Amino acid sequence: MLGGQLPDRELAVTLNRMRCKPPDSKAWTTVRVRELRERLGIAAFDPALPRAETISADATATRLGICIGSVHKLIRKGVLPATQLMPSAPWQIPVAALDTEAVKTGIREIVGRRPKFYKRFQEDKTLRLPGF
Repeated sequence: MLGGQLPDRELAVTLNRMRCKPPDSKAWTTVRVRELRERLGIAAFDPALPRAETISADATATRLGICIGSVHKLIRKGVLPATQLMPSAPWQIPVAALDTEAVKTGIREIVGRRPKFYKRFQEDKTLRLPGF
């Protein structure tokens, strides 16, 4: 169970993403998750407990300078160690893993496949529509 592992807000988002419905078939909210957790006696998330420092896949993509799809590809290949507490839960990626040689090699391969003018395409903010 995710109880105690994630804040109630993230639990609500994960349960909704998994299409798990409460008995009244409405969406999960932070309040509903908290009420259920308290009724079942599940501990609340405590950010003060020692945990290995992890970041999300989105934060990993930003930090590494690659897209989220490339992060997921590195995870599937086993190059980037990551865990999910359950299917559809957010990926948790150890910050220490970002500095390993395997990850650096994977990033170099991804960057090496980019088009020759990739940087210019990224910087170009002009929307070009055909016929205009």
